[in-house]
Amino acid sequence: MSDFLSTLIGSPVAKRVGVPQPTRLRRYEPGTPLCDSPVLVAGEGRFAASLSESLRAAGLVTVGSVEEAIDTIGAVVLDLSSATDPEDLDALRVLGAPAVKRLRTNGRVVVIGTDPATLTDVTEVATQRALEGVVRSLGKELRRGATANLVLARGDASAGAWSAVGFFLSGRSAYVDGQVVRVDAGAGVDDDPVKPLDGRVAVVTGAARGIGADIARVLARDGATVVAVDVPSAGDALARVANEVGGTALQLDVTAPDTGTRIVEHAVSRHGGLDIVVHNAGITRDKLFVNMDEARWSSVIDVNLRSILRMNEALLGEGALSEGGRIVCVASIAGIAGNRGQTNYGASKAGVIGLVTALADQVRDRGITVNAVAPGFIETEMTARIPFATREIGRRMNSLQQGGKPKDVAEAIAWLSQPGAAAVTGQVLRVCGQSLLGA
Repeated sequence: MSDFLSTLIGSPVAKRVGVPQPTRLRRYEPGTPLCDSPVLVAGEGRFAASLSESLRAAGLVTVGSVEEAIDTIGAVVLDLSSATDPEDLDALRVLGAPAVKRLRTNGRVVVIGTDPATLTDVTEVATQRALEGVVRSLGKELRRGATANLVLARGDASAGAWSAVGFFLSGRSAYVDGQVVRVDAGAGVDDDPVKPLDGRVAVVTGAARGIGADIARVLARDGATVVAVDVPSAGDALARVANEVGGTALQLDVTAPDTGTRIVEHAVSRHGGLDIVVHNAGITRDKLFVNMDEARWSSVIDVNLRSILRMNEALLGEGALSEGGRIVCVASIAGIAGNRGQTNYGASKAGVIGLVTALADQVRDRGITVNAVAPGFIETEMTARIPFATREIGRRMNSLQQGGKPKDVAEAIAWLSQPGAAAVTGQVLRVCGQSLLGA
């Protein structure tokens, strides 16, 4: 979508008036390196050695200190997972500050910690919880497309830690900044770096256009066979997306009582099974709360929340979603921070977050993960209709000073759908460039 202020970048007028000049973000393309070398891996935590090995296996050069790097640094991985006292936090400054000064455009900072929820000692809990404050603050200081994120490990989570670190280092996380991912112990496998979803069948609702269409494209690019679902009125657009990705189209209204059953029947009969479900379909019907009518309220709740609850009953039934399957829901930062004129939408998306948290524990013993992504300002047809001034401000109310692309949301969903992300469940990942709204 057109970004008026960005068209002024580099012009004398833009520089004189101080127009923000966002950096072109490094986004993932098949065959590109995970990130720029060298990668500084430092800290005395329990994951540093294995992460260095994994990075070298991915073809990257690693260094243990800034002095070993000849020039600039592509990424910084700091392992503070063994920090037990606030005094230990100074290692972040000692190791990280010199490296951040030499960080390249679109560089990455990833900090590894221990999930405070797994600790009992008050001092240790306080120390590990402090890492979140460091990372969120650093994300707001970095410039030139660089990001900072935090991975919190539970027990011996080497495989899961590598999957999360790899995501944060890569172009897949271009619009993810200042975020926290928790990884469980003992889960996760090595993914095919080019086709991590090869052989898997994925269903995407709301796939005819916008974010849904890009989700279908990215999942197919990563090897999945895609069932694209949308309402009959979007049939032509839906067919084009399905043909483009080499999948099949299924015209359904997600609010119909039998939608979940029909999705399962289609996936099993046409493709032999079902491995990934992406609940993307959603609508907005904005109005101030005092003027909200029953139709606006109920339609948004029904499409955005109740339909997922109904579909999941069938999708999680016998012979439906496979063992080790993936459910990924599209929430919104409106469900975290709220938004004026969107009480109905905010309620529905906050409900989705609650659904993810509760359902993840119920299906954990089947190896099924349940997560959500929460997009911020994403450049779509819907955001293009926002009034000019509001739109231009909204684009820049984040640490990266620009709107995201539908592909950014799709990349996060594709990562959560990978076998290697088995250690991540019950979580909400914001894809918002570290929006100033909400946590």
